[in-house]
Amino acid sequence: MATVETHRVRAGRWTELGLLVLSLALGIGAYALVGLGTAQEVPANWLGHAGVLTGLALAVHLVLRWRAPWADPVILPVAVALNGVGLAMIHRIDLARQTRGVESAFAGRQLMWTAVSVALALAVLVLLRDHRTLRRYTYVAMLAGLALLVLPLVPVIGQTINGARIWVRVGGVGMQPAEFGKIALAVFFAGYLVSNRDTLALAGRRVLGLQLPRARDLGPILVVWGASLAVLVLERDLGTSLLFFGMFVAMLYLATERVSWVVLGLALFAGGAALAAATFGHVAARFDVWLHALDDDVYRRSPGGSGQLVQGLWGMASGGLFGTGWGEGRPDLVPYAESDFIVASLGEELGLTGLMAILSLYLVLVQRGLRTALGVRDGFGKLLAGGLAFVVAVQCFVVVGGVTRLIPLTGLTTPFLAYGGSSLVANWVVVALLLRISDEARRPAPVVRTTTPGGGTAGLATPAAGVEILGGGRPARAGDEGDDQPTEVVRGVPR
Repeated sequence: MATVETHRVRAGRWTELGLLVLSLALGIGAYALVGLGTAQEVPANWLGHAGVLTGLALAVHLVLRWRAPWADPVILPVAVALNGVGLAMIHRIDLARQTRGVESAFAGRQLMWTAVSVALALAVLVLLRDHRTLRRYTYVAMLAGLALLVLPLVPVIGQTINGARIWVRVGGVGMQPAEFGKIALAVFFAGYLVSNRDTLALAGRRVLGLQLPRARDLGPILVVWGASLAVLVLERDLGTSLLFFGMFVAMLYLATERVSWVVLGLALFAGGAALAAATFGHVAARFDVWLHALDDDVYRRSPGGSGQLVQGLWGMASGGLFGTGWGEGRPDLVPYAESDFIVASLGEELGLTGLMAILSLYLVLVQRGLRTALGVRDGFGKLLAGGLAFVVAVQCFVVVGGVTRLIPLTGLTTPFLAYGGSSLVANWVVVALLLRISDEARRPAPVVRTTTPGGGTAGLATPAAGVEILGGGRPARAGDEGDDQPTEVVRGVPR
């Protein structure tokens, strides 16, 4: 007969708890240092701030023990650390503006948005028991994602800020729909590609060492290319356009492992962006600011000049290698220092060393997401986890690249750090999805061990005739078709 045993693998919840203590110490300690650096005393609301942040982190930890005990133990502490450092920096900018007589209370609102974000992340962890359920809504996610991308173009509710039309405002609440659109489109791309990856990977001719796709298989990438260029031209937003198209090309490569798709995608986007810059004045102005930021006429141009970009560069230069220290710089001199340019603010007060440490945290977060993609046993989960990890990586590249003048400046926000409710909510939902998928990826696969009628061990058995395989301890469901290995629990079936 066959019995089922499982590997003795540590779930990692105690490791996660220890890392959470370090993460909370980092964020809460930074908040206290801001007060000590500006007023030589700990902020009056420090205990309340520490209590809320600690309570939210522990709430997620406890829900993971309950609903996802095998989830990755590193993802949550990294998100908490980044969120805590961001809150401290926003509070620092509030204090700097208040000393100049300018009313500023972004830190309190960001803490409120943190609570809302964590609550939604908890809802995802509790209500979404199996990530494969999302595959049923592949095309619904496509429609939702495209609708969210074009929502800022709707009259009345669409808002133009800093030359980019990426905001909507209903009543007194503003949001960036693209932040939620990226999640919906990641679900669509994962569902579409897992069903069509064989055709995309195997069909086509080989030219100059690259296996080019067939003309009919180019349809999806051309549609996504056209949509990304429409965002660039109509919404004047290079960041969302690059994020949208980059995510699709990255997931396409994950699905097919064909470098030709990456080369073709990059060529299409570069050619389209160059054509848009040569045709549309507002796109050309973005590139002009990027290429000639230090020219006097470009710097003094209003609106649309490079003053904000150059001031951010000066701030980071004044920070040097180790920074001015918490509360010792002047990050408030840069417009939108708490949102678009929070990277420059952190670079000024923490220096290159502190900024590299923060970027290393993002690197760890992306690495754990990709490791989850490697470990999960179904194709949809692999593509979704990989796509969400690439979303974080591409967004960090777009934001940091814009602030440091590596690429044209965009209107995207730095995940977890920057002020912005929609960005914070969306990125905590991304963390919840990665945690849910990692729970399935790290859950020990059972071992089938055959025993003799007398109770002795005959050896390990492989799933063969007379052995039924079911998915994850549950009956197989619609939508599991096409998974690499839709089965996890092995049960002996009487012959």
